[in-house]
Amino acid sequence: MALAAEAATGVGFMTVYNTPLTGPMVQSVIDAYAAFFHLPAAAKSGYDMSVTGSNRGWGAGGAEQVDPDANPDYKQVFDCGFTLVEDDPIADANLSFYAPNLWPHQPAGFAEVLQNYYLQSTDFALNLLCAIAEAVGEDGEYFRDKFTRPMALLRGNFYPERPVWATEKDFGIATHTDYGCLTLLATDGSPGLEVRKRGGGWIPLSAPPGEFVINFGAMLEMWMGGKIKATPHRVIGTNAERISVPLFFNPNHDEDVAPIGSGQSIDAWVHLKKRYDETYVHLQKK
Repeated sequence: MALAAEAATGVGFMTVYNTPLTGPMVQSVIDAYAAFFHLPAAAKSGYDMSVTGSNRGWGAGGAEQVDPDANPDYKQVFDCGFTLVEDDPIADANLSFYAPNLWPHQPAGFAEVLQNYYLQSTDFALNLLCAIAEAVGEDGEYFRDKFTRPMALLRGNFYPERPVWATEKDFGIATHTDYGCLTLLATDGSPGLEVRKRGGGWIPLSAPPGEFVINFGAMLEMWMGGKIKATPHRVIGTNAERISVPLFFNPNHDEDVAPIGSGQSIDAWVHLKKRYDETYVHLQKK
């Protein structure tokens, strides 16, 4: 627990292993995303999030711009999230954080693989978040009832080979901190992710399927009064393809994420909406 506390309050990144999310399970998710991303663009265009206006479905290269001083990121993405039950009282509110998922017909079994992983990874992420809060001297149980309807987004990132036309302003994903609470990142083991050191410079970080990179977003740093750190990171890209699978684990939309005990009030959805509107190119245009 001491190492977890040091990572959470210092560098803001850690790796974990021996979790309920096994290597074969993670590999099946990576394989499903790979099969989808390698489909022709015409087969993916029917699930293009720029058409739906939400953050569900496929995002082509250039769909996101995480750094306004860099060009739009050249990666592709596929996003899915929490599904409201039919009689949920907020189902009629049309909140974008609970938009319907878009499931492609190809590859076969795509939705089932991702839905199963989503359920198991969100359960684990909550347990991990509570344990990390305990490690830094806070009440981990405080978070238990705040993720019953989580704005948790599961994403597949596809980083193609770094394009020959890429300039110093072009990235698989440019330098940024994550927006929300806790990120549970699975990867195919390929290099690419770089974490900024506190004193400057970059640390390369990778993990094979079944091990996870954990980092923390700006929401959690704010919520915890700065005790847990959100750290900038990036992917420049290499001469090889790379797939990563982050679960962006965020609380219910109406949870107050202002610093605990501050007397302030900030709804979680307000924080996330601002960041999404700045990042998704189709939402910037709106």
